[in-house]
Amino acid sequence: MSEEIPSRKFHSPVAYKDESFLESNAARSVRILSEYLGPLDKFRKEMIRDTVVFFGSARIPAEGGHPLVRYYQDARTLARKITEWSDSLSKPLRFVVTTGGGPGIMEAANRGAHDANGKSIGLNIGLPFEQWPNPYITPELSFEFHYFFMRKFWFAYLAKALVVFPGGFGTLDELSELLTLTQTHKLEKKMIIILYGSKFWNEVINFEALARYGMISESDLDLFQFADDPDEALTLLVDGLTQHYLEPREPLPAFEQMIPAISKSRL
Repeated sequence: MSEEIPSRKFHSPVAYKDESFLESNAARSVRILSEYLGPLDKFRKEMIRDTVVFFGSARIPAEGGHPLVRYYQDARTLARKITEWSDSLSKPLRFVVTTGGGPGIMEAANRGAHDANGKSIGLNIGLPFEQWPNPYITPELSFEFHYFFMRKFWFAYLAKALVVFPGGFGTLDELSELLTLTQTHKLEKKMIIILYGSKFWNEVINFEALARYGMISESDLDLFQFADDPDEALTLLVDGLTQHYLEPREPLPAFEQMIPAISKSRL
């Protein structure tokens, strides 16, 4: 009498399609790698070489009685102007406006690029109080991150310039991190850093006192510049980006000519 063979009613999914595995602690490294490879693939397809990052508060509205409301319009105007200038350059896309993807100053910058009919990037982060991507991000360049450090990677490693508008803890964290990477030469590239709104920044952070007490070097005060209106900021950006990336005295290293031009870091 032959043995009865049980019918096969269930197939285990392959590991990369198994949601329970992908969401487990064991697959954390896979999720982290996905937040690197996924955006990298998109940037290559879109021929995006590098970015200009806008940081600033999510709490500054487009209008109303907020004491810093003017900075929303300033961010929008500056993003429009830098996008118009960028779009006048040859392909691939250069110096694409990039934000954290949320409301406030982030929305203003994406909106400004949208006003210029240009592309812009939004690197959104999933938060307990739900930061939703703003509607002005180019849809194919809207990213959602779980890991803060992978989001910060994409801010730092594509950026050639940084414009920091008034903001709170998140903005201060992002500014401090990029200043530290620049100060310590961990990024082997020139980063143009503009603090927008000198009155705000000099009131919130006493940079001169940091140097006076020896917490930073006097030369570290040269890592950034101040701007107080969109045209002044645009001039600083265009001059710096032209000098260091469009018309450099020496040919750019190979890693700066890639698409995307991900910065080489020091070991």
